Formats: sequence, structure tokens, C-alpha cells
Amino acid sequence: MADVSVETRTAVERALLLLTKWSASLAWGEVPEDVKRRTALILLDDFGALVAARSEPELIAFRKQIAAYSGKPEATVFDGGASRLDRYSAALSNGTAADWCELDGGYRPVVCHAALYCISALLAEGEARDAPFQDLLLALIVGYETVARIARCFTFPGLVLHPHGGLATVGAAAAVAKLRGLNAESAAAAITTGATLVLPGPFGHAVEGALIRNVWPGLCAQNGIRAVDWVEIGIQGGPYSLADVFAAIMGAESAPEELCRDLGQHWAIRDAYHKMHACCQYGHSTVEAVLAALQGVGRISPDMIERISVETHWKARKLDNPRPATTLAAKFSIQHIAAATLAYGHAGAAAFHADTLTRPDLDRLRHRVEIAPFEPELEWPNDRPSRVRITLTDGRVLSGECLSAPGGADRPFTEDEISAKVRANVLEAYPTAAEVITRTLALEPALLRTGWAKIVASIVGCDTSS
Repeated sequence: MADVSVETRTAVERALLLLTKWSASLAWGEVPEDVKRRTALILLDDFGALVAARSEPELIAFRKQIAAYSGKPEATVFDGGASRLDRYSAALSNGTAADWCELDGGYRPVVCHAALYCISALLAEGEARDAPFQDLLLALIVGYETVARIARCFTFPGLVLHPHGGLATVGAAAAVAKLRGLNAESAAAAITTGATLVLPGPFGHAVEGALIRNVWPGLCAQNGIRAVDWVEIGIQGGPYSLADVFAAIMGAESAPEELCRDLGQHWAIRDAYHKMHACCQYGHSTVEAVLAALQGVGRISPDMIERISVETHWKARKLDNPRPATTLAAKFSIQHIAAATLAYGHAGAAAFHADTLTRPDLDRLRHRVEIAPFEPELEWPNDRPSRVRITLTDGRVLSGECLSAPGGADRPFTEDEISAKVRANVLEAYPTAAEVITRTLALEPALLRTGWAKIVASIVGCDTSS
């Protein structure tokens, strides 16, 4: 256990209260228009990532097990149907699906998927309460801002603690506290209570392919709702819980000022990134470099390749697994990311399907990938680069380089590009969602005033009020 001073613990407590005083009083009219639009886009994008996972066999079995023990139906499971569970079970189910395909976005400045940590709790709580859609979006802004600031406040060396287990509960607690209208003191208590319910999940589980990693956001969403429940009846953590858990127990470096610096001026959600490739974002520059190498050449079959050299940043070099045993491991394997992009000409969901794990040609190709440092190291926004050299059996060498993968603030996708991704992920399962997507992107006032339960009913095509 690290020695954390009383001064640091007190500074974190005070900074958190400044944050919750701001967030508890934040009104929709005070939010800049571009932040509102970005929030709507992120909600739709992560919702699409959730729906896209509906056919994963392990997830289907997981959901069946959860449904067998659910309580009163309150919130929808977005599995392509309209089944409803109690809000805690729905949050667990949807939260587990939301990161399964690795298509959800993240927060670029630190290791954090801020929206993922809020949305499944808000979908469930919002439907159970039939909260106005505007309130749900505002709660997402608050949850995103809170968890991003906590992630900046507490930083860890290397890739040791996976953020899905370490941050998701506090994000869910902050978002639900805002949706329920808790005051600043109660919201702070919900966040510190949530901090005591975090999961110390190892980052290496993603590379190893341990599917429990996909469950962490769902379980944390459930815990975040419970944290708010319990604060409302006087069961809560202590004022120093945030620093005690993240700094004293987990060993993070602390920067309390990050919790309250430039509130209402610097909006974390502006630094979000979106993903088009269905794999860990650290590997996206490798995907782009492979695609750049193939430009003008056409498709290259795996048996034409003698060697693949990938020079990349240190975080991507942690994704070193030539024999991924699960689809999750494939999404966190630079060898598989490079080989599958070559074989398929893209890094979409098909490039990481279960059958790619046992393809003999892909297995041979993965073992021909060599990983080395990208030199010299570059500063943000080019701190996640990749350089690829593909040596063919006929002696030709194909080269490609990507200094910064598209999707972040430096190379953003257009709204139309993200909208097309959302529609591709959602409309096959829920065709009637097309109108909701269009109206959400437009921030249509009438839709913003509509209760989330009614909107869900229009998406799934049936009445969810009973």
C-alpha cells in the first residue's frame, strides 16, 4: 500500500466537491452547442457498438443466464429484440455487450473509454425512470467529464490496470447521480462509494483474451447504479475513498487539480475518439499503415508474404500475441491485426471473427510478423504511430506508415462517416431506429423532451411501458 499524505487525500476530497458542485448545477442551456452535438454522436456510436455484438455466442449465453435471475422488467436489453430485465441486469447485459466488438470510442488523452463507463447505466436508469432524453444526454456529459478527470487525476505506470475495471464504476455513479438530480455532496458521495466498488482488472487480460474483461463495464455499470442507491439511504464510502483506492491501494500518481481545472471551459468530450476498426485503438495505426502499403497493389494473398515488419509505439508493442485464443485476444494482437488486415483488406468485424483464429494461412502469417520500436518516439498527436514493411516472396517490399490513426481530435471522422457506421450497426437489428438516429443528430427539441422509455419503444417496435 502506497503512503499517501493527508494533504493529498484532502486535496482530492476538496477538488472532487468542486467538480460535483459544478456538475450538479450544470444545466443543458449552459452546455456549448458543439459539446451537445458531440455527446449525441458519441451516444449513438457506442449504442451501435452495443447492438453490433448481439450475435456473439458467449454473449448470448451470458444474457440467457442473467435473464433467468432478473427481477421486475424495467429496461431493455438491446440484443436485436425487445426483452426487458430489471435495470441492474439490463445495465450488466448491455454494458458487457458494449465493448465486445471493440467498436466503442474512447478518451484520447489518457487510457479511458469514458462514454462506455456511463452509457449502459444511463440507458437502463433512463428507461426505468422514463427520463427526458435531454436529461440523459446531460447526464452523459457529466459522467464523461467526471470519469475523464478522475482518469487524469490518477495515472498508473505502464499498462497494468485495465481502465474498464478501474474507472467504469465511478463513471456510472457520476452519470446516474446527475440523472437522479443528486446535490453536490450526495454526488461526491456516490462517486467515492463507487470507487470502493471498482474491479482491479489486469490490462494483460485483454491481450491474453480472457473474456471476463468484456464483463467489467457491465458489472461496473450495475455497481455504479447501486452506489447511487445506497448513498440515498445513507450507506456510502468515506470522503477520502477516491484517493485511498486509486492512490494508496492501487498506487496511482495523484494530480488533484485535474479534477477541477477549467470546469466549463475545457470539455473532455471534445477529446474523444471514434473507431472504425474493430480492434484495440493502439493497433489502428498498424491497420492504416498496412492499408497504405497495399494502395495501388490490390489484394495480397497470405501465401505471397515472406515477412511483415511492424515498427510501432510502446503501447502497441504490449499487444504481442501471435496465437490469440479468443476473438478478444485477436483484437489485442498486433500480429493478428496486421495479418488479418492483409488477408481481408480491412479490419472490420469479419477480420476478427472466431473462424479467423483457426485459419492455417492466418496462423502462418501471424508468425511472420516482427514487432519493433518506432523510432524516434514522437509527441502527441503522433504518439501512437506505426510503420509497416511487407516483404513478398517475389522480393518486392511494400511499405506504409501512419503517424496518427483517424478518429481523434487531430484527424476526426465527419458526422456523416460516424452516422453511416451507426446505421450499419443498428438498422439491421432495429430498422425503426433510423428516425431516432436522424432526430438525435439534429438535436430536435421535441425528441429531447421525450421520455427515454418512449424512444426505446419506437426503436424496438413495441410498448415497453409494462
